[in-house]
Formats: sequence, structure tokens, C-alpha cells
Amino acid sequence: MDYVSTRDKNLTVSAAKAIATGIAPDGGLYCPTEIPQLTADDFAALCAKDYRGRSADILGRFLTDFTAEELETYAARAYADEKFGGPDTAPLVKLEDGKYILELWHGPTCAFKDMALQMLPHLLTASLRKTGEQRTACILVATSGDTGKAALDGFADVEGTKIMVYYPVDGVSTIQKLQMVTQKGGNVQVCAIRGNFDDAQSAVKKIFTDKASIDKLDEQGMTLSSANSINWGRLAPQIAYYVSAYCDLLNRGDIKLGDPINVCVPTGNFGNILAAYFAKQMGVPVAKLICASNENNVLTDFFTSGGTYNRVRPFHTTISPSMDILISSNLERLLFLVSGYNDSMVAGLMAQLAETGTYTVPEDVFANIGSQFAAGFCDDAQTKQTIARLFEENKYLSDTHTAVAVKVYEDYRARTGDTTPTVIASTASPFKFCQSVISALGGEVTSDGTELLDQLHDMTGAPVPAPLAALSGLKPRFDLVIDREDILGTVDLLNKI
Repeated sequence: MDYVSTRDKNLTVSAAKAIATGIAPDGGLYCPTEIPQLTADDFAALCAKDYRGRSADILGRFLTDFTAEELETYAARAYADEKFGGPDTAPLVKLEDGKYILELWHGPTCAFKDMALQMLPHLLTASLRKTGEQRTACILVATSGDTGKAALDGFADVEGTKIMVYYPVDGVSTIQKLQMVTQKGGNVQVCAIRGNFDDAQSAVKKIFTDKASIDKLDEQGMTLSSANSINWGRLAPQIAYYVSAYCDLLNRGDIKLGDPINVCVPTGNFGNILAAYFAKQMGVPVAKLICASNENNVLTDFFTSGGTYNRVRPFHTTISPSMDILISSNLERLLFLVSGYNDSMVAGLMAQLAETGTYTVPEDVFANIGSQFAAGFCDDAQTKQTIARLFEENKYLSDTHTAVAVKVYEDYRARTGDTTPTVIASTASPFKFCQSVISALGGEVTSDGTELLDQLHDMTGAPVPAPLAALSGLKPRFDLVIDREDILGTVDLLNKI
């Protein structure tokens, strides 16, 4: 299977090349030239496997220049019991009334990014070998909180790689920052940017398109790659957990093969819900994809306005910081797919976005999108109310992002009367956002740093995840803070790692 750029479908590469480079040279994102289909026999076989087996199977259908043995080995390493607390890698928790929480945060950094970023280092290093790349891969990551730590953890001391993470200096939680600035490893670097996530993401993209920076790295034996979801190697592993959730529902007897489900995802950069879209296109009978946003509701407005995307609006710093995004990069892939691979249309829309901050998709293209997606958003007050209600009524402790999705789903159900069983993606442990969760439960934040973990535990009785408890006593290694205009200067730091 080949991959093409969303902005030029004549630009064709292998899966390994797409993963090794991360982003197309024209600034587009790589998409597969076809979407493999799952048959009834395939579902039967997948239901009989554990998560590792399901992941290797799904990846093998997209990454055809990897062998089954390679992918099985990578999956066994990525999703090892010691990393995810046991064999149930992505537990599906039933709440009530056909509402299921897909917990994607049991990995080593307690966020759903682990589901992909424990796999990506294996895929990337293998891709470098397959493409004959001899240079050191310098992985640049912009993060709104969770991707950064997950990427650092996945790539720490991985041979042939260096990784540099950029995060908004005031845009992550206390625990998220501690996770990043205390990261161990001889090949890692962390840098804070004055600004928000969009500033960090735009600045990183600037490096990828700056010829002088690329030439300088090449002279030093280095090449750029990405661990953000613009990289197909980050996105593809996420498809597996939606297929796996459907298999779990079948195995429980809660549904029969062919019965529809809905999927609701708290969404910022649109990668996680796009993975669910790919699962739907493969044959998982997803009736509706529900896109949940916080007050940065650029995606909600896109879906409810008939296809106008407008990032020219106030930016809100919220208690669900991983969703504080106004430029949702992966929406570009959706536009490419639903338009029948119309690369010229996508290139034109992305040029408009860069120049004016807005675009409107053609009516026929949006008709396709509108038939498959629903959307909604909620503010911080509603998010806190949802956290409190889930704990009081269901004894379920939710983080801020999951609460956004639960609230948006409940609003969707009340609005439409749709009672289809719904899988809600839970993207982070509540202990990563202690201050907000403590406040939501009516408590007063009386501590700081890792002491917050103990305070939330004492309030709820919920166990502190071991990877977060291990932060206690660690000393920060990184304290660099820059203006976004100075990001090109940080390229020199890669040579010093």
C-alpha cells in the first residue's frame, strides 16, 4: 500500500518513507491510497486475540512493507504488561444506559498518547532502516501536554534518534510539566514557548519548512521527523483501539456483529477522532462520530456551520489543556478522504487557512462529513459539574478531557434521542489534572507539585498511578523558555544533545 500527500496525490511514498519523514515536503500529510476492509471472518479472528494481536493485525493491513512477525514483535514490546499494568491494555468500562468509557491511559505516562507513542519508536527506527536512512532522526514535537511526555518516554535513549519537545509555558498542568522537565535520557531536550499550543505547533512546522535549518542538520548527519499525529506512524496505531473496543463489546455479548455503535472523542488536533473515522471506514459499524470540544470550539463551529473553519477567534486557556487548540491539523486528512482525494481542493483550503485563518469546504464535501459527524462543546463550569456528577452517581473518577466528552455525548443524546451504544474515549488519568479535579469535587487545593496526587487520593480513595507517584522527589532537568520567533535557534541544541 502506498501513501500520498493530501496536497499532491502524485507524490507517492511507501509506508516506511511516510513514517520516516513524518510530513510531506509540500507541507501535506500522508494518507493511504486505500482503506482495507474487515470481513465477518476478520472480526471473528480479531475477537479471539488480545490487544497486542489486534494491534499487529490492524497495522499489518496498512503497513504492507512490514512483516507480520515485525509488527507482532513491536506490539508485544509496546504493550507489555509491565508498561500497561496488565494484559487489558485499553479497558472498556460500562457506566449505564449504553454508555461505555474506553480507558486509554493505563500506559507509562497515563495518557492515551501512549497507545501510539509506545509503538512509534519501533515503527520509526524500522522505517529508517527500510529506507536506507543513515542519519540520526531528530524528532520534533509540539505538545499541549500529553504528547510531549509520551514521546519523550517512548524515544528516550532509542538508538539513532534525538527528540526535542516544545510546550506552551503556561498551557499545561503542573503534573504534565513535571513529567516533561524531569524526563531521563541522553537524547532528549525540552523547551517551553511563550504562547499557546498553536504557537508551538506553528513554530515546529516552521523548522520543517526552513531550508537553512534542514541543510544545517543534514551537514551534521541529522534529519527531521515528527511524533505528532501529523505522522502516519502516530495515527495508525490509534485505529486499533476502536476496532478492539468493538471486539470487546462483541465478546461481552452486549452487541451482535453488525450492530451500530457511536464513538465520542474529546478532540483538539483531530487525530484521535480521525482514527475512529478510519475504523469506521474499515468496517466497524460506527453510526455517528461525536466530536467533543472545550471552549476552544473551532471544530464544533465547523461541524455546525456547514463547513466553515475559522481559527480567527479568542484563545481560551481551560482546565482541559490538551484540547486548547485552534488549528486542528488532522482535519486536513478528513477533507482529503471525503472529497475523493481532491488534493487541489485541500491545497487551496490550506493556503486560505494560512493566509486568512479561515476556509469553507464545498457543499457536497461537507454533506459527506455532516452525515457522519456530530459535534458539541462545554465550558469549564460544565466540565467540573460532570466530573462531580460522575463520581457521585457512578463512583467513576474522570479527568477533565473525558468529562468534556461525557457532557457533549449527553447533550447529543438529549438533543437527538439517539440511544445507540456509545464508546466514549477517556484520554488521561484524572491524576494528571489534580487541581481541576479536586476543585470539581468540592475540595480546596491545599498542596502543590506531587503532593497534589496524595490530596486527590485522600479525597477519593482512587489509587495514584505508579508512573505519577514516581515523580516525587525528581529534580527538573530542563528550564529553557523562548519566544516563538526564536525557535529556529533551538535547532543548534539538537547537535548538543
